[in-house]
Amino acid sequence: MLEKLKFNDLNEKLLCEIGGKNADMNMTIFVKKLTKGSVFSIKDSNCETAYLLLKGSLIFRWNGNIEIAQRINAFEKKPYCLHVPKDIKVEIEAVSDCEFIVQQAENDIAFEPVFYKPEDVLYQEFGVGQWGGAGHRVVSTIFDYDNAPYSKMVLGEVFNKPGCWSSYPPHHHPQPEVYYYQFNPEQGFGACFNGETAYKSEHGDVCFIHDGEDHQQVTAPGYDMYYVWMIRHIDNDPWYKTTRFTAPEHEWLLKDDYSK
Repeated sequence: MLEKLKFNDLNEKLLCEIGGKNADMNMTIFVKKLTKGSVFSIKDSNCETAYLLLKGSLIFRWNGNIEIAQRINAFEKKPYCLHVPKDIKVEIEAVSDCEFIVQQAENDIAFEPVFYKPEDVLYQEFGVGQWGGAGHRVVSTIFDYDNAPYSKMVLGEVFNKPGCWSSYPPHHHPQPEVYYYQFNPEQGFGACFNGETAYKSEHGDVCFIHDGEDHQQVTAPGYDMYYVWMIRHIDNDPWYKTTRFTAPEHEWLLKDDYSK
């Protein structure tokens, strides 16, 4: 399912909410805009929380720590992310107009807060030399089960080259996943395939992926597509990098010698 959302009067855009909107994602996710000089603070007594900068400049403060993050826009491969357990107050001060995304999941596990800088993030290229280059994209993983086994979430970014496919070949997994899109330039568009339905994806859209739904993306020539990918682990069934079930009719695309 894909939704087109707008910012409200508080400069917030709610994607999903535990016990509320799109509750089957089992996460609370929202996008927040701050104007220069404004401050946003949050302390959640039930959820771990990740704050990922999309653009602008801001200051993170928590437990006496201070970190500055700056990013021209989401397409600059410089993600800064603060990840904290429940009961940690975080204050975010906007040094310039800025935008960030917040991901939350209920989690009673205590862990040390982690501030991820660009050099801490895993970048991988996929589709190189396959399908005539039509699936070449860059995927970043900020945290997943490998480096944050205490978390109930996975967080990363996809940088989709113009005219190319990502999240390909068509695949699915049981864990719920959310995509949040941006395009450069903003009038760009693509297509989001979710199960048996295809949607036109545009700047600021969000896609909700459920158990068993094959999902793949493509962007129009001339337009870079970016999306944040956020997964909620299932209790006793966490998502791993190998938790990827390709649709049987498309498994032949995984052959290493395929280069057409």
